Amino acid sequence: MGIFSFFRKKETGQAITTSVSESEQYENTIDIEQTLEEDISVEESTIEAVVPVNDISTDEELQLDLYEELEDYDPTKDLSDYNLPSADLLQTYESKNTDTEETEIAKTKIISILQANNIDIISIHVNAGYVNTLYEIVPKAGFRISKIKQLKTDLAFALLVPQLSVEPIMERGIIGIIVPNKDFQVLPLQALIASHDFRESDLVLPLVLGRTMKTENFIVDLTTQPHILIGGATGQGKSILLNDMIISLLYKKHPAELKFVLIDTHIVEFNLYSHIEKYYLAKLPGSERAIIPDVYKAGQTLRSVCKEMDDRYDLLLKSGTKNIHDYNQKFKKRKLNPLKGHHFLPYIVIIIDEYSDLAMTYGKETESSLIQLTRKAHIVGIHIILATQRPTKNIITGELKANFPVRIAFKVSASLESRLIIEKNGAEELSGKGDALYCNGMDIKRIQVPFVSTEEIEGIISFIGSQQGYNSAYELPEYIDVNNDDCIGNIDLNDRDPLFEEVARLIVIHQQGSTSLIQRKFSIGYNRAGRLMTQLEGAGIVGPTMGSSPRDVLIADEYTLEQKLNSFR
Repeated sequence: MGIFSFFRKKETGQAITTSVSESEQYENTIDIEQTLEEDISVEESTIEAVVPVNDISTDEELQLDLYEELEDYDPTKDLSDYNLPSADLLQTYESKNTDTEETEIAKTKIISILQANNIDIISIHVNAGYVNTLYEIVPKAGFRISKIKQLKTDLAFALLVPQLSVEPIMERGIIGIIVPNKDFQVLPLQALIASHDFRESDLVLPLVLGRTMKTENFIVDLTTQPHILIGGATGQGKSILLNDMIISLLYKKHPAELKFVLIDTHIVEFNLYSHIEKYYLAKLPGSERAIIPDVYKAGQTLRSVCKEMDDRYDLLLKSGTKNIHDYNQKFKKRKLNPLKGHHFLPYIVIIIDEYSDLAMTYGKETESSLIQLTRKAHIVGIHIILATQRPTKNIITGELKANFPVRIAFKVSASLESRLIIEKNGAEELSGKGDALYCNGMDIKRIQVPFVSTEEIEGIISFIGSQQGYNSAYELPEYIDVNNDDCIGNIDLNDRDPLFEEVARLIVIHQQGSTSLIQRKFSIGYNRAGRLMTQLEGAGIVGPTMGSSPRDVLIADEYTLEQKLNSFR
């Protein structure tokens, strides 16, 4: 008996074995590579399988046939004992009793003012929220909405509040008067995470955004958004909402299925998540920190994600699939050959806490990368959540904003800023304290964002960090900066991979610049093989990428190669 050991995973290198008979061995043969990361136990009677040197393609077809006979691939198997956090790690907050006497007095005042202005109503209903109370009015026929809106100042004066808003609720045929509460309550994230709506949700990437004015849980799927722009003044709840989004995804997705790219130029907002680097974070190869703290690294990382996007599109093209879901399903069914570079693709969520820092420093370059990603990255499972406290025209340009179909506006100082975020007025009338407007095209909802404290986040991070993780963070492709003259492609050739010379000889001998060839011959992962290929390009041994085709080999023979290698020693 013999075995094929191949098909390593992208992160930890789990190997799969399949047996073949001795009759399939040949005299002039080479050993099939054994995976380096994990030993596979086999019967004592088995021996290494071998294949003809000049018949690699036939052998790959045989391996794929055997591979397809195995059970479905499970991306979570490497961390099969990993447990998702429980809602018990989040705090509950004591809710205050709604002051029914106060709302009854407010109802009476609203009715009185409307009647004094010849606006008769059929009914008025109260929905008490955490920060605001919604008074639903059903006026009699013949009323004018604009006339009610003109009474906002009179109503606010009568109810002793700084401001209120009047919004027609078209689908229900009613007028909503939204009045800030004098004493607001905290909406805990725990209440939504523990809810049936979230626990039983079949959404791919569920984001807990809060509750509507009708106190209904508001949870959306990031894959259908697919990118979100968040704007608002400082201290109105943007950072809390970003934490809500991250936590809700941590509660639903296994580390094999999801990776974050966290850009935090203020350093302090996302620093807590550095402790789950080996579980959920992605970073550039060789970077010390997974949380990206400076604008240069942020721009470099975004360009690296663009390359990741292009690489994923190549995989979709080769697999004949249209999106990440179909691709992963096909890979799980073992219909895609890992020897051809195929691997399971986790979702990648890029979160930028303060975009204005990037825009002011590397405006055009950063915007160019973001526009590329927002146009087509969602097809291959890459999504962007971008927040800024400066929603001005020079920060959020028209071209960039057009690629964010979903916007969330917190309280702003002027109606102009509101129109820059959601294309209409309204954000300037919000009450603060997590009060926000969710805009998806023509659909606008007023929501209350839930609160999560730093202590709660620390508890969840500690729970995740106490479990077994991967050996390292998820590595993004090496980014080549063609404008950097200090080192070729921003790759320091004095810090070459230990396999660099062996791989160079293999490439020159075969005259084939193929990442899958490197993976197959040296039993290494996709990321490391990609970095080796980047170093070979920087050294002038192979040409630039050519889509799904192998790269050109620029060295004709081994003698010329040895001369080239000697120059690096």
